[in-house]
Amino acid sequence: MMAHEQHLVLGPAAPAAAPARPYAGLHRHRRWLVPLVALLLLAQMAAVMVTTAVQQSPTIDEPVYVATATDYLHEHRIRYNPEHPPLGKLLIEAGVAVADPRYDASYPGTQGDVGRHLLYESGNDPGRLMLWARLPVIVLTLLFGLIAFAFARDLTGTAGAVVALALYAFTPDLVAHGSLATLDMPVTGFVLTAVWLLWRARRRPRMYVPLAGVALGAAVATKMSALPAVPVLTGLAAVSVGVACAGAGRRRRVLTALAAAGGMALVAAAVVWVAYLVVDPRLRFSPAEPVPALHGPRGTLVDLLPLPSAYRAGMRVQFGLEDYPWQGYLFGHVYTGRRWYYLPVALLVKTPLGLLALGAAGAVAVVALRRLRAAAPYLLLPPAVLLAAAMTGSRDFGTRYALCVPVFLAVTAACCVPAGSPTGVPGRVPWPRRRWAAAVTAVLALWTAVSSLRTFPYYLPYANEAFGGPAQTHRLLHDSNVDWGQDLGRLADRLRRDDPGERVWLVYKGSGVPSYYGIRAADPRGVPPDRVHGLLVVSDSAVAKARGRLAELIASSHPVGDVGYSISLYRR
Repeated sequence: MMAHEQHLVLGPAAPAAAPARPYAGLHRHRRWLVPLVALLLLAQMAAVMVTTAVQQSPTIDEPVYVATATDYLHEHRIRYNPEHPPLGKLLIEAGVAVADPRYDASYPGTQGDVGRHLLYESGNDPGRLMLWARLPVIVLTLLFGLIAFAFARDLTGTAGAVVALALYAFTPDLVAHGSLATLDMPVTGFVLTAVWLLWRARRRPRMYVPLAGVALGAAVATKMSALPAVPVLTGLAAVSVGVACAGAGRRRRVLTALAAAGGMALVAAAVVWVAYLVVDPRLRFSPAEPVPALHGPRGTLVDLLPLPSAYRAGMRVQFGLEDYPWQGYLFGHVYTGRRWYYLPVALLVKTPLGLLALGAAGAVAVVALRRLRAAAPYLLLPPAVLLAAAMTGSRDFGTRYALCVPVFLAVTAACCVPAGSPTGVPGRVPWPRRRWAAAVTAVLALWTAVSSLRTFPYYLPYANEAFGGPAQTHRLLHDSNVDWGQDLGRLADRLRRDDPGERVWLVYKGSGVPSYYGIRAADPRGVPPDRVHGLLVVSDSAVAKARGRLAELIASSHPVGDVGYSISLYRR
């Protein structure tokens, strides 16, 4: 070492070294560093989703989907839950098949009754069955994270892709619903996949437009809320093909674009038919509950759709649900009907502040910067249309109806990463400005991660710091935003640990069966208030809408804690 150092000092003068490139080491190691970072992000997301899936009791909708998937597995028929197409439940069926539950196909009752009977009255282990039913959705959610990564990389480069994946992996709403055997994350991910493929179709339309049609069909075959995306995405298909055929004549370009849009719609419709044929090749439809009649323009439109009769019956059920006078709750106010601003406000509460800031900045960048402007309709139009359609609905039950917003915000946030950063496109932005923008982006992404980890493992009731965190969500929102029946098992653990032998009075909102978990409780609303002594336990959605006797009981009780930020405990 000394001789070497002496040679450096006494030897002939060496030519001046070239200025060091910032992050040169990062360039050398990028081949393994970026996949490692992506793997770590997805691994932590998988870990928290599996942990959440293990700890949570069945939520309100899950028993219906699991029972329907079990009926598909054993009976190969469309009987339960026609208001949602079968593809998402076929995915859940993959996990149900591994669990291999006992199932009584002759059990009478509504789809909710069948779900409870399957979980709690058929000799099955509900925890094991629910975990296996949730695992396919967990896997899909992780795969959709890779789609977000690939989409962002196509738009802005590797650095932007890492930012998008980090935001996706740490968004509490995506973790919460990605760990449940429900349909909200699958339909959102299929829409994202279709949009990404359409972006790629700008260069290779023959390959990617049909694949986008398959992804769009998968979304429509999972949940009917994806139907408003059909005209938007077929329009984007026409745009992509028009760009790819820029060298052709105007007439030929227009005809080719229209043909691509029509072909994509046909592929999507074919996927819907295939989903029903997989359940029952004879396409039998014997609903367990009556399907409401639908008249007027809506009925005519439904009858004209070139889709299976069970799908059209499901649309009638959906329209019937929309006509029902549901109760909502927002910022302490109970109301009947809908509030058009409910979803935007709920999204402001439940989206991490770092994601909101980066997503908004990315939306500005994608509109303002010429190099990104072509991506604006792909990133902004689909979530805007789906959000606007959801805002017209009468069921103000949660941000799960608009998961497309945080998912597309994560991809759009990649546009905040300045071109010319070490992993981006060189030479576009002066280095000091790039460094400042990269630092702000990193801080906001880290803030999102910290905010998400602080709420672990209680992701459903998450609220960002501006609204007081998850401990305050129940004062602002209700239902699947906070309390979806997920903490019944945790409540049982709490009672056994801290209040053994205590008299328990329970008002529970959910699909679980308290007695299965060892909870011995009575309903306090059926006895005079002066006889209610001991521990009063109330689901926060019931607290939010409490009126009459329940409101009097809560007002005259002393709060002593909560379970999972979704169930409140009072001492009387």
